[in-house]
Amino acid sequence: MDDDGRPGSAPRQSFAGRLFAPVDGASLAVFRMAFGLLMAADLCSYLAMGWVDDQFIRPAFHFTYPGFDWVRPFPGIWTKVEFAVLAGLALMIAAGLFHRWAAILFFLGFTHLFLVDAAEYLNHFYLICLFAFLIIFVPVHRCWSMDAWRKAPGSSATVPAWSLWLMRLQIGIPYFYGGLAKLNGDWLRGEPLRMWLAKRSDFPLIGRWFTEDWMVYFFSYSGLVLDLVFVPLLLWKRARLWAFAGVIAFNLMNAALFHIGVFPWMMIAASLLFFPPDWPRLRGSGVPRESKPPPLIGTAVGIPGKAACLAGGIFLAWQLLMPFRHFLFPGDVAWTEEGHRFSWRMKLRDKQSETSFEVTDPVLKETWEIVPGDFLTPRQETVMSGHPDLIHQFAIHIARQYQRDYGMQVQVRVKASSSLNGRKSAVLIDPAVDLAAEDRSFGARPWITPVPPR
Repeated sequence: MDDDGRPGSAPRQSFAGRLFAPVDGASLAVFRMAFGLLMAADLCSYLAMGWVDDQFIRPAFHFTYPGFDWVRPFPGIWTKVEFAVLAGLALMIAAGLFHRWAAILFFLGFTHLFLVDAAEYLNHFYLICLFAFLIIFVPVHRCWSMDAWRKAPGSSATVPAWSLWLMRLQIGIPYFYGGLAKLNGDWLRGEPLRMWLAKRSDFPLIGRWFTEDWMVYFFSYSGLVLDLVFVPLLLWKRARLWAFAGVIAFNLMNAALFHIGVFPWMMIAASLLFFPPDWPRLRGSGVPRESKPPPLIGTAVGIPGKAACLAGGIFLAWQLLMPFRHFLFPGDVAWTEEGHRFSWRMKLRDKQSETSFEVTDPVLKETWEIVPGDFLTPRQETVMSGHPDLIHQFAIHIARQYQRDYGMQVQVRVKASSSLNGRKSAVLIDPAVDLAAEDRSFGARPWITPVPPR
């Protein structure tokens, strides 16, 4: 096994055997600490800033993901309790205290919050769910943890190589697919960055050039290239330090420009996993290297090991295929939003939208307008206006409200217009369609109109 955790040249060792060969667990331990501390800080900030009230408690209606209509937030103060408990679990993960149970409960709790409202979808929330799921199985707690200090079962200074590579792959997927998604006409023309940078011309030192075309194209193309090359360069020993410096600069600039929460800091910390697995140890300090387990662990893989390889392969296959599902739908994904979520399509579109709803009683032949603000928070209304699937879900909700409150079978039609990446505003949804009569499904939505040309 070389210093990067890559399987060494053992001619008689199977591929699965190499995956189970032991490597130092120090770098995974540092990631565990960073993940736990960052999540505890982020969860506490939601409580301190009042965002728990704004996003979970105050809304009377929550948009749901297909198949997860049953997910609801805990009532009132209990959602704040959930955030506080999750922050405590994150600290337990950081300390490596009863890690397996803490990781399972954290994954379940955070994923519950993630599923509560589809209008609050963010790529980094999705990534946190994935990281939380992986650390249930990846032995990030074997080194430098309270469990190791207590000599809990399974504690060891080494981890199987597959655990390090699984985490590296998970980190590389958002970078690589984020770069692939930028290979579209709008991004290559400098949109929507041109509009966003123009609004930030007061940015220190370089903001005065944000309205210049050369600066817009520099940001657009450097972002595209860096997303695509970060992982290969981090894997290349000679370029690793320069690549990591680029990771830091890239993520700090994103944090300063777009205020995207914990995501930049998480990616900086996670990118450290591309260094040799023993990098956190002070070389020459007299600290002894941890002893390795018997060679059998690295050379023989039984049925449980093969099952683990199969499960990991299925998980990665799903991760690799999911971002391409938008090709199953007609039209531009930035306009239709079909296949946008869970695909690492980050910061690719700007939509300015207006939406109104008309309710018709087919018996009385009367029509009246619904004000979304009577049902939704300002944030929910803003997000919904550019997402056809959320507009559809809200139309169904309106019809059910009238059925429940007044016993009326109403039709709900929508007047929705949107401007995508600076285009002229155009009709987003066919206004003649009764959306309340359309079923929610995973298929294409024929009532979404085509994206207008530039």
